[in-house]
Amino acid sequence: MTVTLQRMPQKRTYLMCPPEFYAVDYAINPWMDTSTPVDTELALKQWERLRETLTGLGHTVHVLPAEPGLPDMVYAANGAFTVDGVAYGARFKYAQRTAEAAAHRAYLAARGWTCVPAAETNEGEGDFAYLPEAYGGLILAGYGFRTEPVAHVEAQDVLGRPVVSLHLVDPRFYHLDTALAALDDSTVAYYPAAFSEASQRVLRQLFPDAVRADDADAYAFGLNLVSDGRHVVLNSEATGMAHKVEAAGYTPVLVELSELKKGGGSIKCCVAELR
Repeated sequence: MTVTLQRMPQKRTYLMCPPEFYAVDYAINPWMDTSTPVDTELALKQWERLRETLTGLGHTVHVLPAEPGLPDMVYAANGAFTVDGVAYGARFKYAQRTAEAAAHRAYLAARGWTCVPAAETNEGEGDFAYLPEAYGGLILAGYGFRTEPVAHVEAQDVLGRPVVSLHLVDPRFYHLDTALAALDDSTVAYYPAAFSEASQRVLRQLFPDAVRADDADAYAFGLNLVSDGRHVVLNSEATGMAHKVEAAGYTPVLVELSELKKGGGSIKCCVAELR
């Protein structure tokens, strides 16, 4: 059934980092294949198209300068998690990405953010999603591959919001943002098979009206999306997911990001929200 209600967009502020030094020189997730060539010029064009799409929808996009030696820095969502002017910093699992956390912290601190470095391993907004209107303000937090469960406790203390822990069980969906997305301030879409049975029960209880993705949606990175409450920016491969969000009353906006998918990320991985 197609939903006819009018979804209202909200102006958002985002942070992105250009893929100037992007490469797949190592493999730290199942999508990365060091034998597959990466076209950096095409990656830059696709990234720029994503940035233009977001600004064209009326959002503000700040740009974090890329740094040599950090090929995954383009995945800007992983560097921190922000709520109400407070940035809970990342502490990456893999040494190849460790220096990204300091770059994000320095950028945000210079612009007036209260930055709290993490004592526990977490990968920023890659494993945290915020729903300000769900249950008075709720953080959903993933664990199982990158972020440690103890970081959920730390995030709750730092940000002053209740945190619900969700157990990821499929290594292809190693970050929460590959398996779950906020469609607006109280609604989510998710791929049930990426989560443990217990976490699936929690999600069904919390979000009975969620948009549920299937295998094809998830493998096309269809959950790795950015939404302003009306416009849902999706990987162009995720046509099935586009139909599902459209049926739920949202407006899908497709952007090709094939080169960035080679590193195990898509739309959301490239976009951090600054709240």
